[in-house]
Amino acid sequence: MIAPMFFRQNKLQIELPPSPYADANAAAAVQELLGGKFGEMSTLNNYMYQSFNFRNKQKLKPFYDLVSSITAEELGHVELVSAAINMVLTGTTTPGDPDSAPLRAGLDKRNSYFFIGTAQTSLAGDSMGNAWRGDYVFNSGNLVLDLLHNFFLECGARTHKMRVYEMTDHPTARAMIGYLLVRGGVHVLAYAKALEIATGVDMKKLIPIPNLSNDHFETARKYEAMGLGNKLYTFSPQDYKDVVLIWNGQNPQTGAKLEVIQGAPEGAPMFDLEAVPEEFAPGISEEDFLEIAARLKKNAGL
Repeated sequence: MIAPMFFRQNKLQIELPPSPYADANAAAAVQELLGGKFGEMSTLNNYMYQSFNFRNKQKLKPFYDLVSSITAEELGHVELVSAAINMVLTGTTTPGDPDSAPLRAGLDKRNSYFFIGTAQTSLAGDSMGNAWRGDYVFNSGNLVLDLLHNFFLECGARTHKMRVYEMTDHPTARAMIGYLLVRGGVHVLAYAKALEIATGVDMKKLIPIPNLSNDHFETARKYEAMGLGNKLYTFSPQDYKDVVLIWNGQNPQTGAKLEVIQGAPEGAPMFDLEAVPEEFAPGISEEDFLEIAARLKKNAGL
């Protein structure tokens, strides 16, 4: 028996363009795509608990493999949206003496919690600062009902991505949204195909919802051209192979061949957040760093 587990790579799913300027209000809007009802934290946890609690895994293995594979991808989406928020926030304030109110810029932003609670980084909440809620998770135990919910959830997530894209022209935020529009489209189609197999109903006739092609979004066209709208990753070197019994044939919107990739995307370098002294983050001075380095060398026997 093989115990289920997640493997983690220190990479983002794609390389995000450097943020040319800070825009804390844009970051607040993007928070909806992270911790909103239709955000990546919701898609992740819906599919994760459905995969944990899946009944008759062997009899219904293609469906289990599908939900499990998408679960792993959603973990990376949570990380990617968080990275985009962090990049868009970077540079909002500058270091200064505490009496000079170096965090004054936070007073005029939509989400002051960025500056009070998280040292100008992402949070587990929505665009209005409300915490993400566990009751966003739908796990009925009924396969068709869960698949139908997942189809709806992905269509709702797609709608919210489009609207946030139209709210901000920040290049880092839009690059991230463009990628997620393409990958979210894969998930919409995957659940539509799964429902067709489970029920005989051609759900593909309903898509895209909203009725607008990804080609209308500049930053999505790049990823469509790379064929990422036709690939479904298993995020495992040898497991979840039966997803190919669902993800096959042609993309109904483009006619391109659908392809299962055994494994994960190549990925891109992780964004490294610099220190923000005015937030006491990470709170390690040069002297502290030297002492830490000396202790690490001692522990390593150097």
